[in-house]
Amino acid sequence: MSQTTLSIRMDADIKKRFDAFCADAGMNATVAVNMFARAVLREQRIPFEITGSDDPFYSTKNQARLKAAMEQLAAGKGTAHDLIEADNG
Repeated sequence: MSQTTLSIRMDADIKKRFDAFCADAGMNATVAVNMFARAVLREQRIPFEITGSDDPFYSTKNQARLKAAMEQLAAGKGTAHDLIEADNG
């Protein structure tokens, strides 16, 4: 099987940490990326869930709080305000 090179850019700290993880797992980054590519082709999808969970706005707790606030507003409790756009110019 012929081989080719894949060149990607990533944050230097992420690469350093990824290389360390791969070494701890007994492989290198090339092996890990090849494993990922094979899993994508085999499963015909990204083999893990991609979410915005790192953003606290999308956390389950915050979403529940926002839903409760909207329900209170719909029930006539509270005051709705117009959105004021900031001029960043």
